[in-house]
Amino acid sequence: MNSLIDKYNIPGPRYTSYPTVPFWDETTFTADQWKESVIRSFNESNSGEGISIYIHLPFCEQLCTFCACHKRITKQHSVETPYLESVLKEWDLYLELFKSQEPRATSQEPINESQDTLQLTDTPTHRPKIKELHLGGGTPTFFSPENLRILLEGIFAKAEIAENPEFSFEGHPNNTTKEHLQTLYDLGFRRCSFGVQDYDPQVQKAINRIQPFENVEKVTNWAREIGYKSISHDLVFGLPFHNWKKQEYTIRKTLELKPDRLAFYSYAHVPWIKGVGQRGFDENDLPSGEEKRKLYENGKKLLEELGYIEVGMDHFSLEHDDLYQSMISGDIHRNFMGYSSSKTQLMIGLGMSAISDSWYAFAQNEKTVEEYQKRVEEGILPVFRGHILNEEDLIIRKHILNLMCRLETSWDTQNFVPDLENSIHQLKEMEADGLVEISDNAIKITEKGRAFTRNVAMTFDLRMMRNQPETRIFSMTI
Repeated sequence: MNSLIDKYNIPGPRYTSYPTVPFWDETTFTADQWKESVIRSFNESNSGEGISIYIHLPFCEQLCTFCACHKRITKQHSVETPYLESVLKEWDLYLELFKSQEPRATSQEPINESQDTLQLTDTPTHRPKIKELHLGGGTPTFFSPENLRILLEGIFAKAEIAENPEFSFEGHPNNTTKEHLQTLYDLGFRRCSFGVQDYDPQVQKAINRIQPFENVEKVTNWAREIGYKSISHDLVFGLPFHNWKKQEYTIRKTLELKPDRLAFYSYAHVPWIKGVGQRGFDENDLPSGEEKRKLYENGKKLLEELGYIEVGMDHFSLEHDDLYQSMISGDIHRNFMGYSSSKTQLMIGLGMSAISDSWYAFAQNEKTVEEYQKRVEEGILPVFRGHILNEEDLIIRKHILNLMCRLETSWDTQNFVPDLENSIHQLKEMEADGLVEISDNAIKITEKGRAFTRNVAMTFDLRMMRNQPETRIFSMTI
């Protein structure tokens, strides 16, 4: 295994999208094209599966030095109301867009493979049906329960709620109150995720995330008492000063609380992107690639011994959880919010830096609070960059999505492009290393290869192959 680590431990994307953001073609992207793609996707999907909404709530009271999210550090809670007012105004801009006249059918292939041409109803429903909603950040629980209620009631007042919706939020154990949990539960939330990272005091100090086990225990128990059906804890391996003894301690403490699912993330060290936020410790304090892989392998083994099942990449769950059940049924999905037990074609991202996905295009909002709010106040959708997927992108996107969610993909003349021949050639070496199994028109990642899922997906990444970056832009795959 060590030789494989040396061979495959290279910078690579996490594939929450394809193309990945650094390889978006921003030169051909326009706001009008984005709007057209949203209208098209809305008309195709809203009456059926509905849409997803991601709301980015960027404020944090202190900086965690492991974090690579877009955030704003402040202790001034007066920022809450103006920001939420902007989010609701942005939502209104999308609502107006949903009422627009339907676009003409195009030759682009819809997400539904059984649908050969774009089908539009004569009397489309303009009121969105929300299937999935996630509050991320930053720290969503920076906002008061009352302000979160005002935000969500403002969203829901102009929409329908789908049957069995998936509403979730990220909570900081140090500031999530029982009132937060109850308020969001009353609004339909049934899943919550708490960022634990690690319980070792030395590691916590290095990443500036001092968080006693008792705080995590308290919020987890409150969530169970209130009735949340899925509670998740986020753990990170490869942090500064990490070794197996410290990680085993964290995993065993976590298992005292038995969360329904776990995210077991590899620390992404990208200080050249995030600047001072990830320079809070000496890089010599980070475990090596080989040490980091041992942390993953040992952690995975312990989690499985304790009843957790690996789902996709970086995630584990108990058998009863929706994430595991969606893997068994083949409904598991991956997007900018990570893995999800449900799928929608259209995902609207609201708030500073949020990314939206119409399947046919991506768009990202302005990255500063001030510019975001300025654009919204001017009545303009606050997107500043994006990418329109061409037919090749749509084919590759499906293959990478299959690999990331189901650890396999297949092809025929309809979903194959000539340049994939080179991808299959590269996979032959991975097959010799026991990481994949290749048949005439399919590839399957082996159990041994799960740890190298990102590497397998990279062989399909035609945009990255054609435009190799001159500088490092991704974290290491291991």
